[in-house]
Amino acid sequence: MAYQFADLMEHTVDLIGDRPALVCGDERRTFAELDARTNQLAHHLQSRGFGAGDHIGVYGLNSIAWVETMVAAFKISAVPVNINFRYVEEELRYLFGNADLKGVAFDATYASRIAAVRDDLPLLEHLLCIDDGADHADAEALGAVRFEDAVAEGSPDRDFGPRSPDDIVMIYTGGTTGMPKGVMWRHEDIFYALAGGIDPFTREPVTDEWEQAKKAAASPGGLVFFNLPPLMHGAAFVATSMNLFQGNVSVLTPRFEPAEVWRTIARERINSVLIVGDAMGRPLIEALTDMEAAGEELDLGSLISLSSSAAVFSPSVKDRFLDRFPNLIITDSIGATESGFNGLITVGKGNTAMKGGGPTVSPGRDTVVLDDDLVPVEPGSGVVGRVARGGNLPLGYYKDEKKTAETFVIGADGRRYSIPGDFATVEPDGTITLLGRGSVCINTGGEKVYPEEVEQALKAHPKVFDALVVGVADERWGQTVAAVVQARSGEEPSLDELDEHCRSAVAGYKVPRQLHLVDEIQRSPSGKPDYPWAKKLAEAGTNLAD
Repeated sequence: MAYQFADLMEHTVDLIGDRPALVCGDERRTFAELDARTNQLAHHLQSRGFGAGDHIGVYGLNSIAWVETMVAAFKISAVPVNINFRYVEEELRYLFGNADLKGVAFDATYASRIAAVRDDLPLLEHLLCIDDGADHADAEALGAVRFEDAVAEGSPDRDFGPRSPDDIVMIYTGGTTGMPKGVMWRHEDIFYALAGGIDPFTREPVTDEWEQAKKAAASPGGLVFFNLPPLMHGAAFVATSMNLFQGNVSVLTPRFEPAEVWRTIARERINSVLIVGDAMGRPLIEALTDMEAAGEELDLGSLISLSSSAAVFSPSVKDRFLDRFPNLIITDSIGATESGFNGLITVGKGNTAMKGGGPTVSPGRDTVVLDDDLVPVEPGSGVVGRVARGGNLPLGYYKDEKKTAETFVIGADGRRYSIPGDFATVEPDGTITLLGRGSVCINTGGEKVYPEEVEQALKAHPKVFDALVVGVADERWGQTVAAVVQARSGEEPSLDELDEHCRSAVAGYKVPRQLHLVDEIQRSPSGKPDYPWAKKLAEAGTNLAD
């Protein structure tokens, strides 16, 4: 069996080709239309010398063309590479070079950035320009082929050679520090680790490559999913692929605009929404509150579930969703690009509290917490270890043997594990409580403080809209806890009132000793916190306790 992404999608096409697959604004594709267009694009790429193992970057906002480029690459066993659309020239020069890109499909808006770095990239041979409404002059000067011209040029026939489960999916991840790193997955491994090959609730694996397509064909229609994070983020990239295998509809939006999200949910009768923690959850529920207060009426009865991953989703925000949607199913999951799915919890009104900096989840298949000796932590022991996952794992980081050796290790039991760096404890019932990423852990007087736990406490204060917590140098304690806070409009919380509030939720040594108010918290496009920015600001800024 070939658990290869193009094969899995084609099985769905063959059984339910007339059903809708993708929606983005006014643009739509059925599974059959998506198949034909990606065959055409794949043939165009082949005619330009692309084949198995060649790296093709995708550089743009969410669009159907983004997905079509990804699928076309899978069709010819090439490797699509996600590119952060916020990167500027120096970051692009590094990523394009590090990824050995042979081709790039890009939004016309970003042509000038590519022009600034192209001369430094001798491997970059072919450019495809996606029409996003911007002027094409810069793209034409680069010799780029218009995306729709490339599609029109190729044959719609599906006449490609056999593919392999050993074909590569590569996802670049920035993490919390350092330059982005390419995580290399075999198609079969990432299918089982992250893309639906293992049921997150039953932990049972798919045993037939046609299984998901057959289930889709046996149902009257697929669910409608709204993937809000950018496709260049691993969660949305994989979730969209998974929906193609399972016969569901994926709705995309180029930009996260909270009010328009709710209008889209009503218009498209969306069943499930994927978000990235508070960065999307808080502005969403606040926008809906404002819209309804202003008299805007929306039929949101189709919404069944809300899923969050990759960032803290605070209990206070979850409770606001459940106040508005009492029957909403909220799931909070943990995982990493380097390990895949690690655990999940379904929350309801009254059980949204977190014991640590992150959720307390039921571990996924092959997920454990390992201590410093790489031995599984005993449930209820109180030992802090690191979340690890065995089973289907990445091959490693592209062109980075040192980092690969640090992250992918052999445990005391002889199994290979991925340990991205998330600290956790194991509860007496075997559930896992996430504490936070070790790379941003604060050491104050010998005590460890995980920023996410303190951020959770801060964001529950009525005057706080968003917050990041970092450690800054301190002569006595080594590091002291500093809070970078975005206050709600018209509010200006003091350090004293935040101190009093936080002490009811966390131990005294975790309470911020410094407060830095900012107009807006800086995060990545996917909603992940920018801790280097916060640390630099805290080290240079004025402490409002002074």
